[in-house]
Amino acid sequence: MRIIKLIFKNAFRHKLRTLLTVVGISIAVMAFSLLRTVVTAWSAGVEASAANRLITRQAISFIFPLPLAYRDQIAQIPGVDVVTYANWFQGVYIDKNQFFARLAVDPETIFKVYPEFLLTDEEYQTFLKERNSCIIGQDIAKQYNLKIGDLMTIEGDIYPGNWQFVVRGIYKPRDKTTDATQMLFHWNYLNERMIELGVGRDNEVGWYIVKIKDPSQTGNVSEQIDALFKNSRAETKTESERAFQQGFVQASSAIITSMNVISFVIIGIIMLVLGNTMIMSARERTREYAVFKTIGFSGGHMVGLVLGESLFISALGGGLGLFLSFPIIEGFGSVIPRGFFPVFELEPITLVFAVSSVILIGVAASIFPIQKALRTSIVDGLRFIG
Repeated sequence: MRIIKLIFKNAFRHKLRTLLTVVGISIAVMAFSLLRTVVTAWSAGVEASAANRLITRQAISFIFPLPLAYRDQIAQIPGVDVVTYANWFQGVYIDKNQFFARLAVDPETIFKVYPEFLLTDEEYQTFLKERNSCIIGQDIAKQYNLKIGDLMTIEGDIYPGNWQFVVRGIYKPRDKTTDATQMLFHWNYLNERMIELGVGRDNEVGWYIVKIKDPSQTGNVSEQIDALFKNSRAETKTESERAFQQGFVQASSAIITSMNVISFVIIGIIMLVLGNTMIMSARERTREYAVFKTIGFSGGHMVGLVLGESLFISALGGGLGLFLSFPIIEGFGSVIPRGFFPVFELEPITLVFAVSSVILIGVAASIFPIQKALRTSIVDGLRFIG
């Protein structure tokens, strides 16, 4: 108990210095948590991928369309359960800063392929009956205060014109990693308008989503699909949904790598801040350590004093930083468009990294002061002036 009292009193002997150290550590921990949250949010789509879903896209590039006629041919391949498709619609809702996925889909099959989008049967049946109806995720409904029956007017860019949609359903995410920031509407509604305008984009889809019966047959089914359209005017590339999502993440790999590096550089900064504080404290207490040794304090006691003080300050700053990280990350997530980061929250792995780092830094910052306290003889310590 006496050692604990000494640790506490030593930690607050220089209140301003300790306060600045705690603040510095807490700011660094908050920055680390925020950067790591951005990195994990970037990869959330990969984690949400299903093992039994394949994505078939144009072999040259994702931006080129595929013929609608491919659907029936893909459905006949052994091992295929359900085939659905989607078009990236984009458009402008309210203004250009409001970003979320707006997709034209096949209403009869989309929810069979994506069972993690939870919708009531009443909402689904209404959606099927109305050509200009749409389904939105609960996060979008919350962000824009939309309710069933509300109108959503979107100004087309890829597909010209003004488009009006009626919200007929709000789907809920089944899992934590499920994207609840999408808008889904009838592909036929889009296709009919393209036929009327005569712009030549009718009977085309952006990509196919293929649900297979056996996830272990991913490679085999993918090869069969691509072989089916080899040497055609629109060759395909089929891959697992996870590989497809990873392709988008890898396109930003330099940014993600930089954030990872910076987040761990911050850990080094924390160690330097705390290490500087502990070295200054050890130097000031050289004579005190000599007195402690004189009155019978052992080497273990000396280690406990220095290590305890370092861990105490580190834990205080780290705890404050983690406590403040939750509202800061929540606030940051509320101001960015939900479509960019559908899942943006502090992950358990980030907490583990942060807590482990705080403990390791507390230990590392105490190593040099402990060595100095143990190596300094009683005579040299009592002679020390500084």
